[in-house]
Amino acid sequence: MQYSGWPESGELVVGEVDEIEDFGVFVDLKEYEDKRGLTHISEVASGWIKNVRDHVREGQTVVAKVLDVDEDAQQIDLSIKDVNDHQRSDKIQEWKNEQKADNWMLLAFGEDVDDDEYARVANELLAEFGSLYAGFEEAAIHGQEALEPTELDDDDIDALVETARENVSVPYVDVTGYVDLECGTSEGVDAIKEALQAAEGNGEVPDEVDLEVTYVGSPEYRIKVRAPNYKTAESQLEESADRAIAAIEEIGGTGGFHRDRRTDEE
Repeated sequence: MQYSGWPESGELVVGEVDEIEDFGVFVDLKEYEDKRGLTHISEVASGWIKNVRDHVREGQTVVAKVLDVDEDAQQIDLSIKDVNDHQRSDKIQEWKNEQKADNWMLLAFGEDVDDDEYARVANELLAEFGSLYAGFEEAAIHGQEALEPTELDDDDIDALVETARENVSVPYVDVTGYVDLECGTSEGVDAIKEALQAAEGNGEVPDEVDLEVTYVGSPEYRIKVRAPNYKTAESQLEESADRAIAAIEEIGGTGGFHRDRRTDEE
């Protein structure tokens, strides 16, 4: 995917060195359709430059900062030296992610999807999430719900979610906590079973969350949660423990939550 407009001053762009002259370097912008920028020799590298070719080569992929855009003159001034290593690495990764997302769009809607149809869906994802990759990532994590704020129809959403969940590697975090569950009544065994079922969510845990409850050693049970981020993971861990404690107390038992294991290691 390439943008049809112009980059903005201060923006970082990915380009390929297209032509090298004594006065500077022409760069073909990868993210913008039919756009080419010029990096003056003074903006190629810091310090005095004897030969531009000592610093760049034709065909090289570079990250540059947009210094100025003159649409009337069809001119984009760039600086390569003003981009530090961290910015360069982040921008290249962002560009690679968008290339992946571009391929996912073709998987979702077919290699022969026409430009207008592609642009319609892509613009919705860009408007809501800022990038195609972020849109696919949210679709992989949260499913149809993530795309509901867009103007996409149900068929579009289903295609995006299916493709996202088959192709996007979502980062996850794991958190662990423990509940102590005790019940001295005649219904004690059944009460603990009900409390554990409550801890597991009774089928109501969000799709993007994996929650597992295991026995550690009487009266201790481990709750392990895997979720896309710490906020969600911690929230689900707390809710799981609260459900278990409420269920056991309702039948006359007692429960408590703690973060560290108390029984001896198995």
